[in-house]
Amino acid sequence: MPGEQPISVAPYRMSPVELRELKNQLEKLLKKHFIRPSVSPWGAPVFLVKKKD
Repeated sequence: MPGEQPISVAPYRMSPVELRELKNQLEKLLKKHFIRPSVSPWGAPVFLVKKKD
C-alpha cells in the first residue's frame, strides 16, 4: 500500500550449524538464479524446518 512503512522484526535465533546450512542453501539458490540479492526494506525472517528422511 502506498505510504506504508516496513515493519522491523528481529531474525529468529539459529545455531551455528543452522546458520551455516542457511548460507549454503542461499549460495546454491543464488548460483542457480532462483533468488537474487535485494536492498528492499521489506523482508521476512527465515525459519528452517528439517525434512523427514
